[in-house]
Amino acid sequence: MRFFNRFTLHTPESVELEFTLAGIGNRAYALLIDYIILGVILLVFLIGVAIFNVVLLDTITKLVGTTNRIELWLIAIQGLIAFFIYVGYFVFFETVWSGQTPGKRHVKIRVIRDDGRPVRLQQSTLRALLRPFDDLFFIGVFFIVFSQREKRLGDLVGGTLVIQEEQPVKATLKVSNSAKSLINQLLAEADISRLLPEDFAVIREYLQRREAMIPNARNDLSKQLATQVKQIIGLEKLPTKVDANVFLEAVYEAYQQQFDK
Repeated sequence: MRFFNRFTLHTPESVELEFTLAGIGNRAYALLIDYIILGVILLVFLIGVAIFNVVLLDTITKLVGTTNRIELWLIAIQGLIAFFIYVGYFVFFETVWSGQTPGKRHVKIRVIRDDGRPVRLQQSTLRALLRPFDDLFFIGVFFIVFSQREKRLGDLVGGTLVIQEEQPVKATLKVSNSAKSLINQLLAEADISRLLPEDFAVIREYLQRREAMIPNARNDLSKQLATQVKQIIGLEKLPTKVDANVFLEAVYEAYQQQFDK
């Protein structure tokens, strides 16, 4: 029996990341929380719809005298709206919260793409649209149990994985004085919190392995990572010319200082 299903992912930056799959228990617990919240939302919607229908149909009855066709149209339109609410709940939160819904955030699991990147609107929409099929007769449970990477139908079509969100472990890395002088500036001018644990793991892996790299390869990879990190944390540019390695060291240390608070 697999209690923890771990797998290694090779990122486009040639860095290895190890993840723990969420597991069916955590996913079911998160889904239960989401369905309770979603149920409350739909209940409020249905109450509002019922009140609206009574008022509208009563008014139409007084004016026209019959409401048969109108009732059918109302049922169809309102049923469609309810379905959009159902799908939109998962699409909205997974897109805005980088792969998490309120239930997933509580259980500390997250949806990512097969390449380790955060999910986008396309992947979240495909997952949400196929969720009714996964829930029907527990088809999703069957796929999760017998799939090597514990994917339900929505994950297979959307190209996603559900992983356990692990807190970064503080490691000891030598940080240069130049990098230390940038930390306060990064914490003040950049949004370090936008870095996901997977992003931090990529930076840490690079800093740990850079000494063993060929100088040209190390230089190219450091610049590529620095460019991507700047985009993530919303930092357009530094006031002075800073080496990519120094910048990544500063981001590494700033992230850990923020995590320790």
